[in-house]
Amino acid sequence: MYAIVEIAGQQFKVAKDQKVFVHRLKEEEGKKVTFDQVLLIEDGDAVTIGAPAIDGAAVEAKVVKHLKGDKVIVFKKKRRKGYRVKNGHRQYLTELVIEGIVAKGAKKAAAKKEAPAPKAAPAKKAEAKKEAPAKSEPKAEKPKATVDLSSKTVAELKEMAKEQGLSGYSSMKKAELIKALGGK
Repeated sequence: MYAIVEIAGQQFKVAKDQKVFVHRLKEEEGKKVTFDQVLLIEDGDAVTIGAPAIDGAAVEAKVVKHLKGDKVIVFKKKRRKGYRVKNGHRQYLTELVIEGIVAKGAKKAAAKKEAPAPKAAPAKKAEAKKEAPAKSEPKAEKPKATVDLSSKTVAELKEMAKEQGLSGYSSMKKAELIKALGGK
C-alpha cells in the first residue's frame, strides 16, 4: 500500500515505515504529524484518486530530526567578461518516518486563525480612501462667490489666492486660478 501526499508544497510517494526528507516543518522533533492532502491511495488492485484530495484520507508521520541537506555549489561564469560568481546553499530539511496511511475516517486539520489578518489590511485602505475626501471638504467650505473673474489679470488672481490662503497658486494657470477661487 502506498499514497501520494502533499507535504510542505511538494508531492511525495510514501509507504508505511518509509523515511522521507521534506522541507523544514515547524513541528518539534519526536512529535506526530498528520497530512490530510492525500492525492492518491493504492491498496493492492484498488486505486483511489482524489479531486484534488481524497476526503477522509490522511498520512500519519513522526518527525525524527531536523537537519541540513548536502551543499549545492552554484557557479556562474560569462566567458571573456571576467565574471565569475560562486555560491553555496544547504537546504533546511526535516526527516519524517511514515507511521501509517488512513484511507477513511481521518479528520481534517483545523484551519489556521492567521488567515483573517490579511483581510483586515484592505479594510484599512478603504478607510483611508474614505478619509481622503474629508481632506478636500475644507475647500468646499470656502464661500463660493459667482463673480466674473475672467476680466482680472493673472497677477490679480494670484494676489486673491494668496489672501484666501490657497496653496500652489504660483504654478496655476489663469483658468485654474479662477476655478480655485470659485468664480465663473
